Amino acid sequence: MDRVSIVHDNFLTRVSAQDLPEVTPHGLDGASSRLLFQQQCLTRALDIVSREMQKAGNGFYTIGSSGHEGMAAVAHALRVDDIAFLHYRDGAFQVARAALRGQDMCRDMLLSYACAADDPISGGRHKVLGSRDLFIPPQTSTIASHLPKAVGAAFGIGLARKARPEAAILPRDAIAVASFGDASLNHSTAQGAINAAGWTSVQGGALPLLLICEDNGIGISTKTPEGWVAASLAHRPGLTYFAGDGCDLWDAFRAAREAADFVRTHRKPAVLHLRTVRLYGHAGADVATSYLSRAEVEADEANDPLLRSAAGLLAQGMTARDILAIYTGALERTREEAEQIAGAPSLQGAAAVMDSIVPPKRVSSVPNGPSAQARADAFGGDLAQMHTPQPMSKLINWALNDLMLTYPETVVMGEDVGRKGGVYGVTQRLLSRFGPSRVVDTLLDEQAILGLAIGMAHNGFIPMPEIQFLAYLHNAEDQLRGEAATLPFFSNGQWANPMVLRIAGLGYQKGFGGHFHNDNALAVLRDIPGLILACPSDGAEAVQMLRECHRLAREENRLCVFLEPIALYPMRDVQPGDGAWMRTYPDLNQKIAVGEVGVTGNGPLAIVTFGNGRYLAAQADVPNARIVDLRWLAPLPLDSLLDAVKGCSHILVVDETRRSGGVAEGVMAALFEAGHRNIGRYTAEDSFIATGRAYADTLPSAQGICTAAQDLIGAA
Repeated sequence: MDRVSIVHDNFLTRVSAQDLPEVTPHGLDGASSRLLFQQQCLTRALDIVSREMQKAGNGFYTIGSSGHEGMAAVAHALRVDDIAFLHYRDGAFQVARAALRGQDMCRDMLLSYACAADDPISGGRHKVLGSRDLFIPPQTSTIASHLPKAVGAAFGIGLARKARPEAAILPRDAIAVASFGDASLNHSTAQGAINAAGWTSVQGGALPLLLICEDNGIGISTKTPEGWVAASLAHRPGLTYFAGDGCDLWDAFRAAREAADFVRTHRKPAVLHLRTVRLYGHAGADVATSYLSRAEVEADEANDPLLRSAAGLLAQGMTARDILAIYTGALERTREEAEQIAGAPSLQGAAAVMDSIVPPKRVSSVPNGPSAQARADAFGGDLAQMHTPQPMSKLINWALNDLMLTYPETVVMGEDVGRKGGVYGVTQRLLSRFGPSRVVDTLLDEQAILGLAIGMAHNGFIPMPEIQFLAYLHNAEDQLRGEAATLPFFSNGQWANPMVLRIAGLGYQKGFGGHFHNDNALAVLRDIPGLILACPSDGAEAVQMLRECHRLAREENRLCVFLEPIALYPMRDVQPGDGAWMRTYPDLNQKIAVGEVGVTGNGPLAIVTFGNGRYLAAQADVPNARIVDLRWLAPLPLDSLLDAVKGCSHILVVDETRRSGGVAEGVMAALFEAGHRNIGRYTAEDSFIATGRAYADTLPSAQGICTAAQDLIGAA
């Protein structure tokens, strides 16, 4: 007999015989206890039926919540408008929270198990917990990746008390909640988020965050050492520790209410450690007895939360018959609903699947822009320099100032962006002009920086996080790939994570830093559906493209990455002393639209490039050349590119990223598919970047562009 049937039969037999553990109900009256038990039973029924659906070929998801039904009590202890980022075993939480809204989750969850097109949260793309009405952004199989954004959401709640964004959705006294398993506690993402929460709390900032560790003692097949969770969480600086029995409905409610009241009152983070059990194994065909002894499995089954709830309900005056009727009634109703949706249509075709990758636009006010006096007050003496040519770093700084003056919901955050003004001075004076609420110096943790941005965006802010160097992004890139970019996809466009992530990157720093400070690997960013990747090549472009990225985030909910070529920050000259690479500050209404390329010259040889490549092409001064600046690297501006190279007899793609996985691969393919044949590419080598005199030896050069152009023309 399978463990699902064994647990089911044990419940029926032991309740009928009133052979139940001792439980002393407290803190919930009989009516509330009964209601929560109904929600626990519905959650259990959904788990059972999900397995039946899979066996029948009608379902695709069996990671269940059995053993974690105490989370129904946690939901009861919180408010519906407390934003909740949930562990994938928290079906009971969503069922209970829905009941507070007068909603019944039975059919909705079954549609999700079936990946039906009518699934109200993901539209049939994945089985996820989530709901816009219930303030639950959807999660997939999270391994702590949601914790950094929960920290950000809590920070955004605190920040909105000072200046509320027009698109804010969370009340002033709301808290943010994130739940996770004991195995996930060990993930670096969890440790980083917990550390960031404590660090922020110790700094004195408001952070109304409740972290909930559901400790069932095992991660798939690997046991958690006894006492590990308590030892890891009980004495973290800046966090207050609470504990409860997640298998006891009443104790779970007590602990959750105490923890939530503390967070809401003190605006400080807390962690709630709930002891639970895991029933049925990890998921689907997983057989727990293949890695646990039968005695261990049976011990967990004896601690079934539904048995504990039944014992408490008996003590509160319910009969065994009534308890069994609730349980069997939930199972019968769930099976009937499952039969009704057995033929529910699924998504059909690539277009339908991809429809929610790009989120819908949002309604935004049109500001008048900063007054002349406000700009004069903010810029001071800089205002007089705006009509004289300046290097890129100065122009980006001015653009950030104007964006923050115009849009009060815009917040800059990152390591060293405040007092220091950024590693290269790009954020200088922002802190003195806008204060620490809008220019946030963070701890050194890229996952925390991106999570802060993602979470703040949930409450109407337009975050502009900074990652100091492109190489530093790679330890945190899943916050973009697995969290920010996927949220519209898995929520059918109901949730989004707009932001403008600024990254200093690419190579050509003379003799400085090696591959950690000079990184030309962009494949991971270009591979994320829905992400917009911008890369300017001069200061005027940078200003206009940064404004467009901000507009895309604010008005179209888009996730944008703005890649700033480090080597071009201070660049003044094309040839020594000519000042030809400096630009004047563009008028406030000037933008470069996404997908718009730049074209210089009209010769028959097109040099298609971007970033440092455009600068090198200008230095190379190839005769009869037409320089096409891509500007937008994801998605590639193919229509504009093909228009720009019309009439060209030869096309050379100059790409400072690597030959394998670089930008040129997509460009070359598009040109070939459009019928072009006299095409070539000149790229960086498949190498890391060296320090010292060899800093540019693996990268394209001006002389190399001349040679490549001559070779291409000569080969035709």
